[in-house]
Formats: sequence, structure tokens, C-alpha cells
Amino acid sequence: MTHSLPLLPYCPSDLADRLLSGGPRILLCGETGIGKSTLTAALARIMAAQDLACFGIAADPGSPGFGLPGTVSLGQWREPGWQILAFEALCTLDAGRFRLPLITAVSRLIRQAPAGLLLIDMPGVVRGIAGSELLTGMATLLDIDTVLMLARQSKPVPLQNELLALPARVLAVHAHPEARRPGKKARARKRTERWRTYLEATHEVTLDLSGLRLTGAPPPVDVPDAWPGRQCAVIDAGRTMAIGEIISLQDRRLSVRLPEESVTTDALLLRDARTEQNGLLGSAEPFASNALQYLPPTDALPYPTTTYSGGPRPVAKLIGAYAVLVNGVFDDPLLHLRLRQQQRSLLFDLGDFGRLPARIAHQVSDVFISHAHIDHIGGFLWLLRSRIGDFAACRLFGPPGLTGHVQGLINGFLWDRIGDTGPRFEIAEVHGDRLRRIRIQAGGGREDLPEIRIADGLLLDEPLFSVRTITLDHGTPVQAYAFESKAKLNVDQTELRALGLSAGPWLNRLKQCLAEGDQEALIELPDKTRRRAAELGAQLVTVTPGEKLVYATDLANTAANRSALTALAQKADFLFCEAAFLEADSEQSRRTGHLTARACGEIATAADVRQLVPFHFSRRYETNPEAVYLEINAVCSRIVVPPKDSLQNRRKPA
Repeated sequence: MTHSLPLLPYCPSDLADRLLSGGPRILLCGETGIGKSTLTAALARIMAAQDLACFGIAADPGSPGFGLPGTVSLGQWREPGWQILAFEALCTLDAGRFRLPLITAVSRLIRQAPAGLLLIDMPGVVRGIAGSELLTGMATLLDIDTVLMLARQSKPVPLQNELLALPARVLAVHAHPEARRPGKKARARKRTERWRTYLEATHEVTLDLSGLRLTGAPPPVDVPDAWPGRQCAVIDAGRTMAIGEIISLQDRRLSVRLPEESVTTDALLLRDARTEQNGLLGSAEPFASNALQYLPPTDALPYPTTTYSGGPRPVAKLIGAYAVLVNGVFDDPLLHLRLRQQQRSLLFDLGDFGRLPARIAHQVSDVFISHAHIDHIGGFLWLLRSRIGDFAACRLFGPPGLTGHVQGLINGFLWDRIGDTGPRFEIAEVHGDRLRRIRIQAGGGREDLPEIRIADGLLLDEPLFSVRTITLDHGTPVQAYAFESKAKLNVDQTELRALGLSAGPWLNRLKQCLAEGDQEALIELPDKTRRRAAELGAQLVTVTPGEKLVYATDLANTAANRSALTALAQKADFLFCEAAFLEADSEQSRRTGHLTARACGEIATAADVRQLVPFHFSRRYETNPEAVYLEINAVCSRIVVPPKDSLQNRRKPA
């Protein structure tokens, strides 16, 4: 039999009377933006006016009703608001992911609360397993007497089955009719402002990392770039002594902003709360876990084949793009970078083509060839055949000699019946700081194009991305490439509406001025008033930083190659790098001009990349690819090891 909870009207004075008739511990629940904090304050004000001692716990670390983001705080109501008595650091804004530490922290605060009414303002997590476990855990483990669930009239009461199963009294209450869910960026700005104000009263201290016990979920120590901006807390005997923000990690010395009166101990708590590059306090991605997948999206999906033997097929997810290692880590190199919003593809190398549909070939605008060994350029025949028709010229970039190899492949066929529909290509060979270029059409002519001078290896510089190259040594010149998307400016629509402004061309001008650094430019608004770009940007615009993907394969393990690739891949988000041989086979690696797995990992660590995707493994390891990943992992924690089932799903030797 299904029961439903009746909804009580939103009337704080009546609710206060009801709550006073029960026990002292009251849990206020509801989705984000439904008015829990407002109601908690209204109830506290009413009870305090009756000379009742009323205490509250702000238990939402992402949007606390009082106290600092990343913490839970205990306060007493004293007009005109909450006076903080104690707090516990969580160093996360994600109550759903870290629900057990949250409940534990609230429990410690309850033990410190003086006798009196206690109102607990719960996080707005009301869906799924996280919502169910958080509600049940708080209500039962904290000995809650009354659960007050705020709900909108137009929606079912959240977690109704869990509420009905609780031993506590349950009251379902209408949300205030004016309660509105704030925008994500508006919440981020509000919490950031509160956090920045707090940090103004801190000072810089230096801690020796070797003498610290790191707790929570700290990033790897060998990835210093993952540390700046993270919240951290000084812990002593399980209690929070101070909270601050990491400035930098260098040579195992940690620079941290902490209150002057903080007590330094040997325990430091870190999780995922972090001030990002856009200046907003948010949640850092779990290190090297979210952005790398092993299932391609449908618009980049290679044809399935019964004979596939390439091993794991990594897919890196970028903002607005996917990078798919089409043939896996064992077969021919072919990285398909799909620019999703443009319906456009870039290819890095042209190995075995049998797993890509012709429609992808139609949308390839640029191909970046490392060198002309057959496993890297043999797929050109697929591209050639697929582009017969009225297609724009496809650009090919590569080392010296590429023109002759492409011309030879084209000349191997008779083109007497295609007329002017022959595939068109513009080929650019990298000769130091120059690009030597020609235009070729199958069945047509060949046209020399003017040379182009390039600086710092910049091959392409488009509005949304750029591509750079360096030349490495493999016994023959080999090109490695860096794809870099550009920072994206995003307008917060909630803030736009709050300012009473309508969208229009003025927003494009605002973003252009901000992108060009013209902070003082005057932007004319729809009401004909003018405001500075910097002022509008601070209110309306957030910046999503660009991302960097580096592709490098077939390079000798030399000091010169290591230095050049480390510089190109510096702080890359993704490094696709060959790891051809194990260290035990280093002589074979030296003789053939390839990297060992260990060298691959050392380069990634030296370049401080965020995620390493090794590939181009020798076939001799196809029954034991785990050995390659283990050898890399010994020197590089940024490697993402694929699931075991993808390691086991490989061809057995004949």
C-alpha cells in the first residue's frame, strides 16, 4: 500500500509551535534553492524571541546558510543572525560524494552543542542513492526527533518512501512560493565571495610535506599542478584547528594561506574543494578518473569487427571534443579528434582505416602525420577513396618528404573517369621554421603554394583552437603535435535575468573585449546605458580554460627527444604517447628508435601532464598488456589504467 505525506502550508510561526511539541533535534530537508536556510533562520528567530536557546548547524558545505564553504558550522541565533560557535572542515562542496565524512562532522558538532533546540540545515541532495543514504544516515545516526521536508506543490515529496520508514516524526511543508533555485554560477560566485573575504585575514605559511600526514582525498604528491587552490584543513586529534588554501607545492614544500592563530600539527585534510583557474571556488575533478573513458560516443564510434585485436581503445573527453584511439593500443596509430559542435574531425596519423565510416572522411579537415612508415600513413588510401566528390581540400601536415609519399600513393591509380571530382589535398611539409606547401588533385594538376614562415611550430591558429608541432628523431624526422583549445567565455543566464538585461549582440562585444584584455571598454547595454567590460564580466561571465592534447609516437629514447617532447607537453591535459617496449627489451627499443614504457612515464611526469594515455605497444605484449601499464605506473601516477575486462578482451596468439 502506497502512502503519501500531506503538505502543510508554509507558515513559520505555526511550524515553530509544531516543532516545539516534539524533541529538540530537527532536520530540515529539501532540494537546492527551496528555502531551507531561510526557513531555518525564520524558525530560529521565532524561538529566540520566546527566550528559547536555539542552535543551528549549517550542514551544506556547497551552499552553507552560515559559515564557510567547504565546512559544516555550529551557530547560535543571536539577532540579527547566527553567531558561529564551532566548525568542522570537510574541504569539499560535494555532500553527495562525501556523505559519510559529512555525517561524521555533523555528529561531532552536535556533541559540542549546548542544551537547547537544534536546527540542522541539510544539503539539497534529494535524489538517487546519495539522497537516500544521506537522509537515512542523518536521521538515524544523529537521533533526529523531527524531519521537516520542504517540497514544491507541483512535484512529489522527495524521498517519500525513506521518510515514511524513519523512526522520527515527519512533516512535509510547502516551499515558499517565491523560493527559486539559484543558477550554478550564481551559487559559485556567492560561495567564492565568502571564501575570498575569509582568506583576506590569513597569511602565508610553509609546511614540509614530508612531515605531514595527508588525509581525505589528496591529489598525488608528484603532480604539483593539482595542489594550488585546494582547500586544506589543519587537524588535531580529529578536530579542525584551522582551514586555508594551498598556494603552491614545490620541492615537497607546501605554501598555504592559514589564519595567524592556527596551530600547525602533522595532519592535513584535503579533498576536492578548489579555487579553479576562473577564480571560482568549485569541485576539482577526481584526479585522472573522469575525463578518460573506454566507450566512444556514437558520432565517433568505429565500426565493430569480429577480428578486433587492438586491446583497450581509450577515448579522452575534452570540452566539445572527443579523442578516440581508433585502433586501440596495439594496432596502427590513428587518433580521431572529433570536434562535436562543428561536425568536423582532425586525424593524427593514418593507420589502418577499416574501422572508420566514410562519413567521417567527408568531415576531416586536417590530418597530422608523424612520419611515412606504412603503419602511420597506410590509411591514406581510405581517405583518398572516400573523398571522391565535391569536397573542399583536406590539409595534410607532416615531415619533409610527405609530398612525395602522398603523390606516389595518388599516382598508383588511374583517374581517367572522375573528371573534376578528384580528391583535393593541400600538403604542408615542416622544414624548421617554414612550411613548404603544394596543392594536389587526383586526376588533376599539382600547384606549388607560397611557403609560410611559422613561429614556435604554430601550424594552425583558428578561433577555437590551435595546433603546434615539433620535430623529433626516429632515425627519420618525426612530428609530434599539440592541439590546444582556446578559453571559452560563458554568460550566466540567471545573472543576466537578475540584472534585468536581455541577450543581444552586446554580449558578443563584451566577450570579445574580455578575450582581448580590454577591461576598460564601455559596453552599450539594451537600455542604452554604458558599463565597463570589467564590471560586467565580473557579474556575468565565467571563463572555461582551454585544454591541451599532445600526440607523440615513434621517437628514440634520447635526451634531445625527451627535452623537446617534455616542453611541448608541459601541463597538457592529455598526452597520447607511445610506450613500445618494456625496460627488459630496452635493447630492442634502442635499435628500433622507440620509447620504453618507463621512458614514456618519465616524460609525462617531467611534463606535469594531467593524464597520460600510452599506446603503440609492441605485439609481443598483447597477452599481457598489464605489464606495460605497471611499468609506467611505477614512475607516473597520471596514467589511467583501463578496466580489467578491456585488458582481457584481446586476441590470443595463434
